[in-house]
Amino acid sequence: MAASRRRRSRRITLAATVAAVALTAGLTTGCDAVNKALDCVQTAEAVADSVTDLQQAVENASNDPTQIDESLAAIDQNLDEIGDKTDNTDVNQAVDHLDQAVSNVRTAVKNGDETPDLSPVTDAAGELTKVCTP
Repeated sequence: MAASRRRRSRRITLAATVAAVALTAGLTTGCDAVNKALDCVQTAEAVADSVTDLQQAVENASNDPTQIDESLAAIDQNLDEIGDKTDNTDVNQAVDHLDQAVSNVRTAVKNGDETPDLSPVTDAAGELTKVCTP
């Protein structure tokens, strides 16, 4: 009878240990996903702020043309951060779209366009914000 109780006790202990490990792994994975989503949202917000700065820089280009380059560089840096933190296909696609839009603005400015079309940049930034929202 005592041996039977010990086996049952060991099984219960083993089952409890396995359950605890599974629960911990699940919580860790869940927290990791939440942290990645928060990183994405925070960086998407930084991108949105940079896009706003870019819009203001274009409006003020006659006063300080270097502001456009600085705003584009800030967006590039934020996009690099997002790309490094995620393996989500939708986020990466949104980052690629925004990167292409920024590149197009940079080319337009380099070619002398003082008022480049920023609508593709704002659209792509909105797409990024949308896919980063949990």
